[in-house]
Amino acid sequence: MDILPELPPGAFRKPDASPDPLFYGQPRFVTHIDDAAIGAVTALYREVLPAGGRILDLMSSWVSHLPEEVAYAEVIGHGLNAEELAANPRLTRHFVQDLNADPRLPLDDASLDGAGCCVSVQYLQRPLEVLSDLARALRPGAPVAITFSNRCFPTKAVAVWSALDDAGHVALVDLYLRRAGFASVEARVLRDGRRSDPLYAVIGRTADRHEPRLTRP
Repeated sequence: MDILPELPPGAFRKPDASPDPLFYGQPRFVTHIDDAAIGAVTALYREVLPAGGRILDLMSSWVSHLPEEVAYAEVIGHGLNAEELAANPRLTRHFVQDLNADPRLPLDDASLDGAGCCVSVQYLQRPLEVLSDLARALRPGAPVAITFSNRCFPTKAVAVWSALDDAGHVALVDLYLRRAGFASVEARVLRDGRRSDPLYAVIGRTADRHEPRLTRP
């Protein structure tokens, strides 16, 4: 389990403590944010995920929100429902894994050019382990774009997420990435919630070969 002394005991508990694969056993062919927020995710991916690169869609489903006009060498999907992942046309291949039980990704060191995680970070109970291992799998200088709104499955979101407001969520994900060793971290408001679902992004980049990793917030 992650150790973050800033957070209270029980920060990563969930109201529904049953194994996550049981909750996600039935496919859900729905989107969890509205079209304008989805468009903001796509625009961010167009900006930060390199065309022609090898991309990981972490905690994915039947849609990836990647820009249709951009070609990638490979898009690897991870999730908890095989049927959803098999229906995703952008995925080159996929794997099913409960990251709260096993946070190590089955990917080679420095094998990814970028990663995205859309409206799912709130379900991670071992975020530092997952994101540290993602940093291992990313090439030097490669980005991860973590996006989130105020929507979630409340019984499966960790306690600290449910206790925070939107600004607190941004600060929490920023803390995750810094403690996981990402060399630079940037937060953005993508949609302010006045005309669509609110949407926020925290973007981390791994260290270049000669750039030190962050070890403190």
